[in-house]
Amino acid sequence: MDSASDVALHRSSILVVDDNSTLRETLAAVLEDAGYKVFQASNGKAVADIRHEGVALLITDLVMPEREGIETIRQFIQGFPHIPIIAMSGMPEYLPVAKALGAAIILEKPIAYADLLRAVRTLIG
Repeated sequence: MDSASDVALHRSSILVVDDNSTLRETLAAVLEDAGYKVFQASNGKAVADIRHEGVALLITDLVMPEREGIETIRQFIQGFPHIPIIAMSGMPEYLPVAKALGAAIILEKPIAYADLLRAVRTLIG
């Protein structure tokens, strides 16, 4: 792959983190159908993995076992302050915390796929 292709892949790569495998896989399918490359993880421990993959966007749930979304956002911003974050939760009381920590966009579950795609396009095109 040449460097122009590498840059294009990076600009369209997204890490989706959610412990609900059905939702995570559905979100990944929606994003892939829209032309994005998607990496998936079941909890925030995957943040370290993007050092090897390179992504343009993080989409994370906030309530998860092992490493929950608030901690994931904190760690991600420390390591990758230039990469935007979309935080999502079925518990809307956590969303303002995510926004205050630096999430660019917050979405309440259940997520309308059109809203998700609009948010992604706003952040990375």
